[in-house]
Amino acid sequence: MNQFQPICQRGKRVLTTTQLAEAFGTEAKIINRNFQRNADRYVQGKHYFALSGEELREFKGSRQFDDSLKFTSILYLWTEKGAWLHAKSLNTEQAWDAYERLVDEYYTIKEDLVPLSKDQALVTVLRTTADLMEDTQTIKAEQHKIRKLVYEIDHKVEEHITLTSGEQRRVQKGIAQKVYELESNPEFRSKLFRELHREIKDRFGVASYKDIKRKELQSALGYIENWFPRKVS
Repeated sequence: MNQFQPICQRGKRVLTTTQLAEAFGTEAKIINRNFQRNADRYVQGKHYFALSGEELREFKGSRQFDDSLKFTSILYLWTEKGAWLHAKSLNTEQAWDAYERLVDEYYTIKEDLVPLSKDQALVTVLRTTADLMEDTQTIKAEQHKIRKLVYEIDHKVEEHITLTSGEQRRVQKGIAQKVYELESNPEFRSKLFRELHREIKDRFGVASYKDIKRKELQSALGYIENWFPRKVS
């Protein structure tokens, strides 16, 4: 990557579309096409700089470029983050390998540039801070989405969790206490047990009290505590 003419724009190392295409083993028109198809993903000042008008004329006048750029009306310069998006669009082994080399050998190399004035340095710091803040906001937005998804999944899982063995014993104990409270004659207790079990299944829509949902445990215990047989024999 050291063969590329170093270009720095607003304190960031950048590459032209032609250079980026060469590095990724593709054509400039494919880079441009991928950019047009995914334009909403690219942020100017973060992923690229678009030079035009007087700014472009000054830029061309200060550097030597291929003749193909002589009549370009808009020049796109790609930052490291922009190169990453293009590598993602291409998604070839050559593109990813080239991107890693660009990061190691081009984008991270410091330039021997003319020192910036205080105002220029301040602008560079402010722009960098703005980029970091934007990245932070993006991360927060993604974290919010993940938390929301986790909550929804947990809620759905909770809807289907049935009683643990300990909670089943609490229901069994509640049933036994209620039956013994209502009937002292052992001969009739079995009938009350069957009736109470049947009504619990009907009330909570389950095949067995063991299938009661955990979220309905307190409701089930309250139902048992206040239950009375329809007809005591």
